[in-house]
Amino acid sequence: MDRQAIQERFGIVGSSPELRRVIDRARQVARTDITVLLEGESGVGKELFATLIHELSRRRHKSFVVVNCGAIPEGLIEAELFGAEKGAYTGSVERRTGYFEEADGGTIFLDEIGELPLQAQVRLLRVLENGTFSRVGSSVQQQVDARVVAATNKDLGREVREGQFREDLYYRLSTVVVRIPPVRSRPEDVLPLFEHFLYRAAQRYDAPLRKLSPEARDLLTRYNWPGNVREIRNVAEQAAVLVRNDTATVEDIRPFLRGVSAAMGLTVAPKADALGGRDQELLYRALLELRLEVRELKEMVRRMAGGAALPASIPSESVFTPAPLESPPAPAFDELGEHEEYAFIPDDAPAYDGPVEDVPFELEDEPDEREEDAPLPAESPAAGTALLLGDGPLPTVEEAEQALIAEALRRFEGNRRETAKALGISERTLYRKIKDLEAQGIEV
Repeated sequence: MDRQAIQERFGIVGSSPELRRVIDRARQVARTDITVLLEGESGVGKELFATLIHELSRRRHKSFVVVNCGAIPEGLIEAELFGAEKGAYTGSVERRTGYFEEADGGTIFLDEIGELPLQAQVRLLRVLENGTFSRVGSSVQQQVDARVVAATNKDLGREVREGQFREDLYYRLSTVVVRIPPVRSRPEDVLPLFEHFLYRAAQRYDAPLRKLSPEARDLLTRYNWPGNVREIRNVAEQAAVLVRNDTATVEDIRPFLRGVSAAMGLTVAPKADALGGRDQELLYRALLELRLEVRELKEMVRRMAGGAALPASIPSESVFTPAPLESPPAPAFDELGEHEEYAFIPDDAPAYDGPVEDVPFELEDEPDEREEDAPLPAESPAAGTALLLGDGPLPTVEEAEQALIAEALRRFEGNRRETAKALGISERTLYRKIKDLEAQGIEV
């Protein structure tokens, strides 16, 4: 079966050289029983390629068993994979057949293999080495003939170095590695994919088939697609159902794209020469965290001052002013999410010359902005913090913060939830501050 026939049979859309190479490699290894590791970001279609490998193999008439290792509780993963005898664990009222037994003679697809607990990794290695296993609660060895195809969106090499994944299992799984490229590395496939899913959605939901304006097509091509093919399908389905006009415009499509700036002009942010994409993301997140810390310190100082209003913004000298990067401007963050990268910036974005500006994001248990200038209740621990200052020299912000946290914890008898609520910060922030203080040897 040639590549075009494979794409038509399995619904693989695209003609980029990267995609063609992946199809050819999968077709080549499918004819053997060799163990295959599929690597790729979330949403690139790893299960689809696992299905392709099984269907093109000599095992295609046998079972194809799909196991999501990340969705099974750690205490049950071994029983699910290898089966269990009656009474082997609480609630086990009968013998249980495991996924490997079900896949005997066929293929077992272990998705999210990086989430597999270490104890289960030992059993899996034994199956890969000699095809034997034993049910949980039994010492009888059983033989199984199942081909293993695994998939991960993690860097298993790094997981091995960090002690989260067995090195011997990693080498056994990665006999053949098939890396599925993300959508952003093959932009020529975006529009064919989008139109394919748009057509399918129109048929499924009995909706008229929408067309795309030239500007909308350009936006879709330039967008970074952090969710890959899964996100393209999601956006296409929304467009099929929610767009009312026959032609979808930029204004229709933009709200469906996560992380896209509301500005009219959007361009793809090229990679910086000095920093890699991942390094840039960490830098930007650190700047946002700094902004959050400054905001919380402003709130604490305002409470210590008895509710007096503070300036709406803090001069740049009070934080720090990093040297401008030689690389292109930072991507604009409309929201904080789970995206790997944010690739859009406004065409007319000003040069970066100071601290990060206000960015919309949600805070856990964030006090209402309209209540910022409201007086504190008399019983609030923060309202009495001025007593800690006395008539002597003013303490530093760090000293005042330590005293404020300690006083609040004392008044609420160590209840951290009530303490965080009274201080106007999230529990997560309070935990982090207490941990930092304890690391410095300061008891609170």
